[in-house]
Formats: sequence, C-alpha cells, structure tokens
Amino acid sequence: MKCRSLCACLTVLIACVLCDISSAAALQDTWPIPPEASEVADVPKGKVSGPFEFRSQLFPGTVRKYWVYIPAQYDPAKPPALMIVQDGLGMANGWKLPTILDNMIHAGQIPVQLGIFVDHGQVPAPNDQSQPRFNRSFEYDGLGDLYARFLIEELLPEVAGKWKFSENPDDRCIAGASSGGICAFNAAWERPDAFRRVLCTIGTFVSLRGGDQFPALVRKVEPKPLRVFLQDGSNDLDIYAGSWWHANQSMLSALQYAGYDVHHIWGDGGHNAKHGAAVLPDALRWLWRDYPAPLKTGKAKERRVDLMIDGEDWQLVSTGHSFTEGPAVNSDGEVFFTDIPKNLIHKISADGKVSVFAEDTAGTNGLMFGPDGKLYGCRTNDAQIVRYSPDGKSMEVFVEGIKANDLVVLADGSGYCTEPVTKNVWHFSATGEKSKVDSGIEFPNGVITSPDQTLLNVSDTRGRFVYSFHIEPDGKLSSKQKYGWLHVTDDLQSGADGMAVDTAGRIYVTTAMGVQVLDQLGRVNFIFGKPKAAWHSNVVFAGVDRDILVLTCGDSVYRRKIRATGVDPWKSPVAPPKPGL
Repeated sequence: MKCRSLCACLTVLIACVLCDISSAAALQDTWPIPPEASEVADVPKGKVSGPFEFRSQLFPGTVRKYWVYIPAQYDPAKPPALMIVQDGLGMANGWKLPTILDNMIHAGQIPVQLGIFVDHGQVPAPNDQSQPRFNRSFEYDGLGDLYARFLIEELLPEVAGKWKFSENPDDRCIAGASSGGICAFNAAWERPDAFRRVLCTIGTFVSLRGGDQFPALVRKVEPKPLRVFLQDGSNDLDIYAGSWWHANQSMLSALQYAGYDVHHIWGDGGHNAKHGAAVLPDALRWLWRDYPAPLKTGKAKERRVDLMIDGEDWQLVSTGHSFTEGPAVNSDGEVFFTDIPKNLIHKISADGKVSVFAEDTAGTNGLMFGPDGKLYGCRTNDAQIVRYSPDGKSMEVFVEGIKANDLVVLADGSGYCTEPVTKNVWHFSATGEKSKVDSGIEFPNGVITSPDQTLLNVSDTRGRFVYSFHIEPDGKLSSKQKYGWLHVTDDLQSGADGMAVDTAGRIYVTTAMGVQVLDQLGRVNFIFGKPKAAWHSNVVFAGVDRDILVLTCGDSVYRRKIRATGVDPWKSPVAPPKPGL
C-alpha cells in the first residue's frame, strides 16, 4: 500500500477508533491515486489558510478548528461556489482535495469554489488527567437541523467576513465521510435552501443516533432539490449499529424511489477514505455537471398517496406577523387566522387580500366556523370560547372556564376542544354546556373528527401519537387509543399541532417535520416539505372546492393546491371509503 500522506493515514486511524475497529482491518484495500490528485507544475495553486479557532454558541462550550481553501482564481467581485468538508483539513488532505480542486478548477471541469474544511467541536478537558468531550457523533450522526444552523448562522457568516462566496444553494456542495457523510446529507436535507450538492462516502446511515430512519423519511417526505453522490464498499462495517454496506444501499434505493438525482459507486473496500479518495474527481464532475443550470426536484414514479400536483408548491399568502395560528374556512372558502401575540384575527378574502377581522382577541388561538355561520375562537387569556358574527362586528361568549387551545365544531353545533395546561379534552353542547371527556394526554393540542364524525382525533405535541376516540351518541368518548404514529425529532417529540381531514379519511397533521399525512389506519404515507424553517402550527382545506391547503407557519401563512378534497367538520358527515388494510 502506498501511504499518500500522514494526514490521510491519521484520518483513517481516527475513523477506525471512532467506529471500534482496528487499524489493520481498515487498511486492507488499495485503490489507485487519481491523476487529478497529483500536482501539475503549470496549474495555479490555491492557498489553504488556517487553522482558525471557532467557538460555537449553538454547541455551547465547544471549540473547533477550520481551514479555508482560496482558489487561485478567487475574485471577490465574482463570489465563487462553495464546498464544505466535515472533519477538517485531515479529511480534505486525506482526499487530496486542495490539489484536486486546483487541477479541476483550472481544467474548467468544476466551477471556481471556496473550500471550508471544518472539524467537529470539542469541549476542552479541564486538566491533563481528563478527556475533552468529543462532539463528533453528537453533531454529525444526530438528526435535526442544529448542525445546519451552526453552519448557516455561525460559521458561514464568520468566513464571509473575510472571503466572499455564493449565496445560491445550487452553488454549494457539502461533503464528508462516515459520520461526516451522513452529516453532509442531513445538513442539505434539513436546509436545501442553503446546500444542494451532497458528497457522501461510507455514510453512517445506521442506528448510532437515528440515521437508520433516513431511508424511510426519504421515501415519505416530499422530494427536495438535492443532487447526491454515494460511495461505499462491501467490506464496510457491520457492527452493533447496523451494516454500513446495506444501509447505503437502502439509501440509494430510497433516493431512487423518491426521484432524486443520485449516483453511486460501489466497491469491495472497508471503512476508510481510500476508495472515496480514488473516485473523488469523478464524484465532483458528476455533482457539478451541467453547472450553472439550476438543480431540479425529482418526482417519485409512484406513491401510495399521490397528493402533489406538478408545478404546485407552497406559495406565500401573508407574512410579517408575530405568530400565526388557527386557520379556519367559511362556506365561501375564505380563510381566517389568528396572530396570537398581537391579539388579532385576520381574513384572507377570495382575491387573496388580507385584512383585520377582529382586534383585542385576548390571545385567541384555534378557530373554526360553526353550522350557524359564526366564527368560533379559543380566547385563551379569558378562558373562553367565543363566536363572532360573519362580519366580525359582534362577539358573544359561548363557553366559559376553559383555556382552550384548539376546537372542532360539528354539524349539530356541539364540539370538542383541547386544554393543554390541564391535559384535558372537553365536549361542549350546542347550547354551550361543557363536560370533561378525557384527561391525561401529555399536551393535547390539535383536534379534528373523521369525515363521518364518528371518531375524534387529538394530537399530542410532546409525544409521537395522534389519539383516536370513538364518539358516543351523548358526546362522551370511548375506545381511547394511541392510533396515529408520527415521525418524531431527536428529542422524541412530534411537535404535532393543528389538523385537517379529507374525504378519504386522511388526517393532515402539522408537525416539526412538516405536514405529515396519516391514512385511516394511522400510518404516515406522505410528508409535505416545509416552506420555511418555522413552527407549523395549523392547517385547513380552503378554496371553493376545498382543494387548497392553507398552512400557518411561524410569522407567515402559505397556501398550496393538492390532489385531495377537504372536509368541513361543521357540515353534514361524509362517508369515507374503506381503507386498504
């Protein structure tokens, strides 16, 4: 075996230690050094500047180093593309990346690009008899957007203070090996608005910290505009967390199923950087092919639930609010929503104009129309459910003594509401008499009935289930069950909030991962992509034909036409079809 550099060997050895294998096992296979990895005399050489020390606020107490590769062709007047590599200069040198970038940029095979080679964080050891807290697995293997936020909110702004680079996500490639590989994919997955080209070698898509969930999520979540290159070998790790070889093949299968622009190179290598280094020039050529043409979002060949319409995406309706909630639709398809901190209810007319419907709403949260044409609202600060006249000029108290969060009103004028502070679910009659019908859900939040109004569904923000109840003739609830199984974040909370239902009996649940769509059997068939990185608080079907989803999301409201028809609970029950079991 030819030793390419001390850093390359160190990278391999570090990876071996982290994955509980011996260095001997990791150094079995050999691969040729690609010609692009050899220096050429007349090729302009870029400069690697650093190391620079960085202290993160998002990862408290951590210290890390990073290096910046500045290409010879760098011109701040023409901000270059960007390549981010996890595991710092050790990984970059193990791949011979600076030399490869020099040669390929000079040959015009890839665009001019700045490189950022960043280490994982460490909390320094307090003395020479102790070890630092190594953040590598926490930062790299964990799901969620924290590492992406670290790059976007902390590291990139610091680098941008010295060197310019493109803000276009199509101009950004993020790369890594092993845990750094899944980290690269996860950062792009969470924030495709910032990173879209992914280079992942020997990716750790196994159950160290939930990475084994990715193949399922890729199949269910609305495709994102990513281009992904995968590399692995048949002699990669097979340990307590899973098989790297099989996990990477599962990722390939999922990405292909979901219609992603994905390419792979398989070999018989082990868990080291050598095969990845050998194919790196080919990977970069493939990732940057047809540049600067924008990347496109793929489409799955088939899905169990096909809700998307070609060319339809989330469209911004209104923004600049404090926190939007409680979308409700009237008989004309007009939408009303609350801005809780500002104590306002807004109206979106048929022509899309937004106006104030009511002021001084005392923290009104959930809204829903009733069969009487009035708008019912959960006036949280006053512990009341109130109802407004259709023109908003008059208001009356309907139910008192409940700090309701969300509500559903049925065709007979009765309904249900949730009260998270007491962990209660309440029933109210058409005359406003209340009775407690359930207690004990950790954080009961959204509430919606089945289309036929025989089942009540209640979301639990702090759990992973949507609870299902049978509605008895007197309004009481029975047959309580943790029925709808939701995908959760790393803190094991779904963030489930408001819900809507369609004529097929599917429940649309706003969650931390996006709008998750449950079939009648309580299984997530599809997850709509997030229009922005903000809390998804509620959703309703709007429009004359009830085929437009309206989503309240942080400070904004979005709409999207889909291939489904929503149900208004305050109208006559609708019989859903028998589900596929």
